Amino acid sequence: MINTSLQHFCNHAKSVGGISEADVRRLMRDVLPEGIGSREEADMLIALERAVPADAAFGDFLIAAVVDFAVWGERPTGRIERETAAWLAGSLSGRSGPTPVAARIAVEIVREAQASAENLTAFALAANSWSRQPGAARRPSFALAA
Repeated sequence: MINTSLQHFCNHAKSVGGISEADVRRLMRDVLPEGIGSREEADMLIALERAVPADAAFGDFLIAAVVDFAVWGERPTGRIERETAAWLAGSLSGRSGPTPVAARIAVEIVREAQASAENLTAFALAANSWSRQPGAARRPSFALAA
């Protein structure tokens, strides 16, 4: 279930057309003081990062929060299983491939986890490579399940 305050935060960011550093502080202090609590919340924030311009502090927050949730909040703790890896790859890639922030999330999850499913490791490598190509006009293809 999605936190109602998080829904309001996302609606506000969309209506004003961006996320400021002050918005990030409010998100951390008032909306998600204990971090991301569900896949739905993670999906919403990942989609928001893709949808509106944001201060760099939002990207830093999002990376730390998604890594913490995926590695330490999901079960089994410290491990990324195939099903979780498929969810992450799908959410991070969106419709047009991962943003640079999404690519960093994938890489940091693989680094932080004690063990990661092979499909997430492959996704992180491809996402990192693709996001570093300036002006890449091609649509990347990612293996989301295996």
